[in-house]
Amino acid sequence: MASGKKRGKKKPPLEFRNTQLGDALQTQDMAAVAFALRHGPTVVPLMKPGTRDNPLDVGEVWTFRDPNTGDIALLLFSDAVHKPEALPAAVALQSPTALRAFLEAYGDTISTVFLDIAGPHPMQATPADIIAALDA
Repeated sequence: MASGKKRGKKKPPLEFRNTQLGDALQTQDMAAVAFALRHGPTVVPLMKPGTRDNPLDVGEVWTFRDPNTGDIALLLFSDAVHKPEALPAAVALQSPTALRAFLEAYGDTISTVFLDIAGPHPMQATPADIIAALDA
């Protein structure tokens, strides 16, 4: 007699990473970082996750405001495991198009973009530098 439980394979967990970006940051190769940003997703922390039923709603991207200067930074990650635990728990994968649109909309208020700020291979750029890399 069949039981009421389904015995299917569990879905593998979603991978929130861009291996190419992680490799490029490791070598600090700017051309490789630009290529990885153009051709793969970027992990962003979310202040508010998106609606599950709406694939177009990725949520509200979290930014950091320096309490001393008021400067705003966007933190991007090559892998969700590099995100410090002090940041909001939710993350999303931003496509290159979505990242560019976000920077186009908020680039004037964002003073800097940090990639893997807590390591293992951090890098810093301006929003204009990231837009240029995405457009190359």
